[in-house]
Amino acid sequence: MVVTRRALPPPKTGRGEATRRKILDAARREIGRKGFSEASISTITAEAGVGQGTFYLYFRSKEEVMRELVGDMGRTLRRKLTEAIEDATDRIDAERRGLLAYLQFARRMPAIYRLVEESQFVDPAIYRQYYTDFARSYRKGLLDAAKKGEITQGDAEVRAWALMGMAVFLGQRYGVIDTKSPLGPVVDEAVGLIAEGISRKPQARPGKPSIASARSA
Repeated sequence: MVVTRRALPPPKTGRGEATRRKILDAARREIGRKGFSEASISTITAEAGVGQGTFYLYFRSKEEVMRELVGDMGRTLRRKLTEAIEDATDRIDAERRGLLAYLQFARRMPAIYRLVEESQFVDPAIYRQYYTDFARSYRKGLLDAAKKGEITQGDAEVRAWALMGMAVFLGQRYGVIDTKSPLGPVVDEAVGLIAEGISRKPQARPGKPSIASARSA
């Protein structure tokens, strides 16, 4: 069982906050390159250019740094995605803009995958929170779009997690493994799948009308 201790209070000065940020940025680079187990407080502080004693002014442990990094990464990414879709004309346009912004972020910050995936072994709670926070806002967006008639009615929770899964693995493929392919065609194909599906004919679900009948209603 992971015991999560309350984090140290934030710095009271701008200089202190800058030092804390420097340590976090160094930790993100070190853990992203080496993994959590191989990165150490000594290598993190060396990367940050501060003494090990300084580290303990801001963090109790390497695990606490990891928790802060994952939370910070999630907040930063959600903010960027919100900004990317704020001028979208409808939900499908929002999916297009959001997916493109996510893939661009993955190319700039490939360490996101290592950090998030390793966090499940460091602190399962922060790993779950990372994804459930995304799913909560995603679900709300889908529910709002369904109310406006921009998309069909459906289980917004299932849809949110399914669409998140698509984005995560496309990010692996075109953000980490392949950083050269143009992202436009990737986004077009994915959004086409979201908007049209892969079936040649709409399929009715038991007890529910088909997509085609719902649209004509």
